[in-house]
Amino acid sequence: MSDVTGASDELSVQQKLELCEALLHYRFLDRALLETCLTHASVAKTRLDSNERLEFLGDAILGAIVCERLFHRFPEATEGELTRMKSSLVSRNTCAAITKELGLDRCLLLGKGLSVHHEIPLSIMAGVIEALVAGVYFDGGMEACRRMVERMLSSRIEQNTPFDRARNFKSQLQQLSQKSFGETPIYQVLDEKGPDHSKCFQVSAVIGPQTFPSAWGNSKKEAEQRAASNALLEIQGKKPSA
Repeated sequence: MSDVTGASDELSVQQKLELCEALLHYRFLDRALLETCLTHASVAKTRLDSNERLEFLGDAILGAIVCERLFHRFPEATEGELTRMKSSLVSRNTCAAITKELGLDRCLLLGKGLSVHHEIPLSIMAGVIEALVAGVYFDGGMEACRRMVERMLSSRIEQNTPFDRARNFKSQLQQLSQKSFGETPIYQVLDEKGPDHSKCFQVSAVIGPQTFPSAWGNSKKEAEQRAASNALLEIQGKKPSA
């Protein structure tokens, strides 16, 4: 399939395939498919022999797996927050970083014009992750693919939070309340609506004798965050949100 060995000329194609499998902790049944996953257009006989089509499919599969994981991992996150986390996790920079961290850049099959360069372009580094996701999907099925993505991204998923520190309103309110009033806020559920599988909650933050404007959320955690935000705004003399 390929005319040169690729980015690391000291390794043969066969050695690159074996190294890739070891780094992925996955053994391909179809070795030709694995070779295609690693083959950049610069070395393929035709563009259809490169990993470009696999990149196309792998991008969609990777996005779907990450979306499902985030959906279940962060039930309190809004659609916008899930979108932000997903965009970060499947970005070119993230995929390229994973390629480098795992050492998969040593397995790439590139044309001589690229392989002589010290730095491989980010787009190529990112694309191989997408191609390998599609390759494992075809070779071993969705569960094998999901397990591989989990291994690649689990630590990054756990490092993501729907509320970053700047937006962790409950933490901010607790610090302010304890410092200014000597009290720890509590949160009261005032109302809930909707069926059991899709409830909305109305929550107010309470500090000592004072109850602050309530807020609705799609989970208790989300409603508490928004109620804490309302309390902070009122303490600061600003208008709380509904």
